Amino acid sequence: MTHPSKPVPSGTDGITAPLRYPNFRRIWLASLLTNLGILIQGVGAAWAMTQMTSSADQVALVQTALLLPIMLIAMPAGAIADMHDRRIVGLIALSIELCGATALTALDWSGLTTPNLLLAFCFIVGSGMALMGPAWQSSVSEQVPSEALPAAVALNGISYNIARSVGPAIGGIVVAAAGAMAAFALNALLYLPLILALFLWKRISKPSPLPPEKLSRAMVSGVRYIINSPSIRIVLMRSMVIGVIGGAIIALMPLVTRDLLHGGAQTYGMMLSAFGLGAVIGALNITELRKRMSGEAAIRACTLSMGGAMAAVALSREPVLTAAALILAGAVWMMSWVLFSVGVQLSAPRWVAGRSLAAYQAVSSGGIAVGSWAWGQLTDAAGVDTALLVSAALMLVSPLLGFWLPMPRISERGQEAEMLADPEVRLALTGRSGPLVVEIEYRVAQENARPFHHLMHEIQLFRQRNGAYGWSIARDIADPELWTERYHCPTWLDYLRQRNRSTQSERALDRQAVAFHIGSQPVRVRRMLERPFGSVRWKEDAHNAANNILPADCKHGGRQ
Repeated sequence: MTHPSKPVPSGTDGITAPLRYPNFRRIWLASLLTNLGILIQGVGAAWAMTQMTSSADQVALVQTALLLPIMLIAMPAGAIADMHDRRIVGLIALSIELCGATALTALDWSGLTTPNLLLAFCFIVGSGMALMGPAWQSSVSEQVPSEALPAAVALNGISYNIARSVGPAIGGIVVAAAGAMAAFALNALLYLPLILALFLWKRISKPSPLPPEKLSRAMVSGVRYIINSPSIRIVLMRSMVIGVIGGAIIALMPLVTRDLLHGGAQTYGMMLSAFGLGAVIGALNITELRKRMSGEAAIRACTLSMGGAMAAVALSREPVLTAAALILAGAVWMMSWVLFSVGVQLSAPRWVAGRSLAAYQAVSSGGIAVGSWAWGQLTDAAGVDTALLVSAALMLVSPLLGFWLPMPRISERGQEAEMLADPEVRLALTGRSGPLVVEIEYRVAQENARPFHHLMHEIQLFRQRNGAYGWSIARDIADPELWTERYHCPTWLDYLRQRNRSTQSERALDRQAVAFHIGSQPVRVRRMLERPFGSVRWKEDAHNAANNILPADCKHGGRQ
């Protein structure tokens, strides 16, 4: 990781505060141009498809081809972002996108473009976007301090939606004047500033004292963290529902222009620009919204407004009225996604930030992709206005989910704690020795049994999301004051990772549990190795792994 660059002195606060940090400002400006190119290409691809086929589902599949890779490869991309230098991962992802855009340009120039080829190369561009997303989003916290992170997330949304507000209009003009090939070529050129900005970012990584996980294990660790994190799990489910329902207005925009407004490429660009303008307005006001409303109240207001705007788009036949409804839709759409994204980023510690954001990216974009296909099918059967009215009705009833899945309170991300000191080891171990069984014995007064048991369920969640398996808590029937917490880790190296992933807030829970302990003796911790002879190659690599894997200057020994 890197420490955020020193800010330029300024009295500016609020949404523009992250721009005081040079690294963030440079990359943000470059990403604005890249987003502009992506939007211009999107106009070219969608309009090219309408010229090649009259099928509504084929047109909607352009959006699906761009977003489906995000759903398919998001978790591997997130694991790669957590395991490797996020700057290098971003450069590789941008290179993939550049190759896809260049190939589209060459195909269209040679007159070889077909609907299937167009979808295939949109899928390649989407694959680069899927790899770029977790690396870019999780690196934002390395460019700005934690207190500026919500504003930085909003600014990234503003970057995309500034591009949305002018990019589609530019794309419409470019397509009308020079065809889809010019849109594809311009997109390829606009990747170059961001590639240059990432080259100039002098990211100094802090080496981990532990070796990285393998990709498959890293993906499993990410999934287990999310499953055992209620706040992230709720945000993912709510964002997927919004994506499936709200994806209609984005996927069907070309058909709204063609069938309801009877317009061309320039009208299509203007409608997308209206949506993007609304998104910029929404992002600029997200700080005020978060001050005035809880997360659940804000999401409820956004979805109700979105439902009304979608119904207005379905019923309108006038471009001005449609544009006004799209401005409202864009504003509340943007606010919803910023709230979801901030909730994920502030709930995940740094070691799993890429994977958590990848899961969020997968379910939201996957929801939009699946929804786009479904709304295309319904449009073919019943018409674009009917499809939009159905999606509006579903959006209006979606706040009922809040009764079962209320949005969690958004708090600052738990600060990473210092590495724990080496546990005492007198048995020769390697990193692959295991499984390792951990037993922690507490002596708790009987009048405190119930609150202690409730606390241990919170401890269960953080043990499991950090890598523990088979967790249990048991009470001795012959000695009711004696409680034993038990869990295991697959290997010695997995145990070392698990015990050092805890944030300060999670270690505070450990201290609360220890505070229940009574008696003159401290809490007793046993670390036991199953299969002690079958799991160590004694002649080749048997040695004290605690001294080998962890640095000698680690501080603050822990009990777990």
